[in-house]
Amino acid sequence: MLEHPLTLPELAASLDAIGGFEARPLIAVAVSGGPDSIALILLADRWARQRGGEAWALTVDHGLRPESAEEARTVAGWMASRAIPHDILVWTGDKPKSGLQEAAREARYQLLEQWCRAHGVLHLSTAHHREDQRETYLIRRRAGSGIDGLAGMSAVRELAGCRLIRPLLAVPRARLRALLEAEGQPFLRDPSNLNPAFERARLRAAASSVGENLEEIRAYGRRRIAREAALDQVLARAVGLHPAGFAAVDASVLVELEGELAERLFGRVAAAIGAARYPARRARLARLHAGLTARPDRARTLGGCRFVPWRGRLLVLRELAAASAPVRLEPGANLLWDRRFAVDLAATAPGGFMLGYLGQSGAAAAPKHRTGRGTGGLPPLVHPVLPALWDEAGLAAVPHLGYRRARVGLLPRLFLRAARPLTQAGFTVV
Repeated sequence: MLEHPLTLPELAASLDAIGGFEARPLIAVAVSGGPDSIALILLADRWARQRGGEAWALTVDHGLRPESAEEARTVAGWMASRAIPHDILVWTGDKPKSGLQEAAREARYQLLEQWCRAHGVLHLSTAHHREDQRETYLIRRRAGSGIDGLAGMSAVRELAGCRLIRPLLAVPRARLRALLEAEGQPFLRDPSNLNPAFERARLRAAASSVGENLEEIRAYGRRRIAREAALDQVLARAVGLHPAGFAAVDASVLVELEGELAERLFGRVAAAIGAARYPARRARLARLHAGLTARPDRARTLGGCRFVPWRGRLLVLRELAAASAPVRLEPGANLLWDRRFAVDLAATAPGGFMLGYLGQSGAAAAPKHRTGRGTGGLPPLVHPVLPALWDEAGLAAVPHLGYRRARVGLLPRLFLRAARPLTQAGFTVV
C-alpha cells in the first residue's frame, strides 16, 4: 500500500506539540540533500512563512568524499529554485584517521550550532524519522540500555545557544519520500546509508516492520518523563552548583533516596562537573552509590570527578588528572575550555593569559593575599580546581577567590557552561 505524503498541518501539529517558538519563528533545518531532510525543509519553509517567519536550510560539507562540494552546490540550487535561504558550512582542517564517523558528526553539530548562535536562531531542526527512532531503540536494547536509553531520541535536546528539535520522529520514511514524489523534487543518495560496515545500515537492511517497537518506545518515553520529573525535584532540593565549577550534594540523599534515583542523581552531577562526553554506565554508578553508603567518610572518583565528604555534604570536584590542559588566551579569544567554562577575552585587551586550574601550576594552596569580595568561604580542598589565570609575571588572578594581582590588565570573562548541564530540556515525545 502506497503511503500518502506528509502534510503541512501534520508538521504544524508536531511543532505545536514541541512548542516554544516565537510569534514569527526563525528556524534552521539541517539539510544533507537526502530525501528526509529535503522533505522537512519544504514543509518547514511553508510553516515558517505562514507565521511571518523564516526557515533556513544549512548543508554541511564534510569534505570526506570528492563529490561532497558539488552535492552541496546541488542542494543550494534546489533551495534557490524555491526561494529558501541556504548556507553551506564547510568542515576544514585535518580529519582524524580513526573514529572518523563520530568526529564528522561532532563537527557537523558544532558548525550548525555556531551558525545558529551567529544568526540568532534558537531552533535547529533535523529530519530524524520513525525508522531512525526504531534503529536507535534496537541499538540501545542490544547494548543493555535502561529506561532512559530505550525511550529513544527526544523531540527536544538542548545545544549550546540553541535547541535541537526533531518533529518527524513519528513519521514513516515512506511518507517523506511520497511528499518529494508529489512535489517532483529530486534528492541525493548517501552510499554510507547502505554500507554494512555501519550498524544502522545493517539494521535498516534487516528491518521488515517498525510498528512492533513503536508502542514500546513511547511507553519507555512516558516512563522517562516521569523519572526526569522526580529527579529534577531532588536536584533542586539537594544539589547546589557553584559558578566555580563544583557541586555540593546533601549527604542525606544516601539514606533518603532509593538506590536508582540516587544513582541517577550522581550520574547527572558527574556529567555536569566531569564534562564527560558520554553518561557513566549504570554499573559504575551503582558501585559509587554502594561505596559512598558503606563508607561515607571516604572520597570516591567517577567520570572525571571526585566525590569528597565535607561537613554533611558531598563536594563533587573536577578531577585534575582528567581535566583539560591549560590553554593560551590571546586577545579576541572566545572558546569553551574543559567542556565546562565559556571564556572570552576582549580584542582590546593589552595581552594574553594562560588559563588553567590553580593546582595545574603546582600550587597546592590559594594565594595568601586576596582582593575583592565574594570569595564565598570556599574550603581549601576546592582551591586546586578553581580556574586561574597566569601571565608573564606569574599568577595574575583567581576570579572565584576574588584574587587579582595589582596592575593586571583587562581580564577574560569566565562563566560556567557545562557541556552536559545539571538540568536540561525535559524528554519530549511527539
